[in-house]
Amino acid sequence: MRLVNAVRDMRTIRQLLTAAEAEARRGGEERPGPEHLLISAASLPDRTAARALARVGVSVDALRTAVQSAHADALGAVDIAEPTPSAASTALRAPATGALRSTPQAQQVFQQAVASSKATRPSLVKGAHVVAAVSDLERGTVARALEVLGVDRAALRAAADAELAATG
Repeated sequence: MRLVNAVRDMRTIRQLLTAAEAEARRGGEERPGPEHLLISAASLPDRTAARALARVGVSVDALRTAVQSAHADALGAVDIAEPTPSAASTALRAPATGALRSTPQAQQVFQQAVASSKATRPSLVKGAHVVAAVSDLERGTVARALEVLGVDRAALRAAADAELAATG
């Protein structure tokens, strides 16, 4: 049974990281951040992240829009215009090859989600583990996006915890 769970966990992690990288590249970014992990987690088959977000009134589309808005606002705050599509950003839309590279904050979120999953039996990473880890962030794009959406991070953490409790 442990082997089956280990394979299932590896599959979930691969889906999470691959989708996060694709989400970042769609937005013209080379490396995924916590916001991309959160969006990716919402599309995992276990649906715990999507349900946790729904508990606080947030859809994946609304989250994606808020992330894009947070990026644009951050650029505007330092008087930089949003980049226009170019050959470089078009190339980022192609699938990535090689090892996954992410921002330090995304690495922190991922490590926290995995550590949290190990505290449960069976120790499987679920989307709600990512939501819980993201809800602890006080700064960055994902924190600003959640603020724009009017999401209280403590309520989001409670929603993630409730999903994890409901799914065992």
